[in-house]
Amino acid sequence: MPAPRFRFWLTLAGGIVLLDQISKWFVTNTLYPGESRYVAPFWNWVLTFNAGAAFSFLADAGGWQRGFFTVLALGVSVWIVLLLRRHHRETCLSLALSLILGGALGNVIDRIRFGAVVDFIQWHVAG
Repeated sequence: MPAPRFRFWLTLAGGIVLLDQISKWFVTNTLYPGESRYVAPFWNWVLTFNAGAAFSFLADAGGWQRGFFTVLALGVSVWIVLLLRRHHRETCLSLALSLILGGALGNVIDRIRFGAVVDFIQWHVAG
């Protein structure tokens, strides 16, 4: 039987997935793709769909990247669960791993649903 702390970290990751999907549901039902909403001088909400990785890396690669990044995220998620099982008593490490796990699984859900990851937070400096 898994340790209670291990279950806690997995539950936290599940909560992150839920919050991730709720926030993306709200944004996709509130904004049109490319629409921008001012929040602060350094922050906007802008709905985009990123078919690539961070900073749209490989976004124009022709479609193969959807499956690649989905499988990669699932593989990394399994590895993170194994790390959490081994290090569940290390609070800072387990917290970080749980947050990453939740984000990775949220992105997998996006890639399956939309073929891309829903992005909507735009930070900027000096316009």
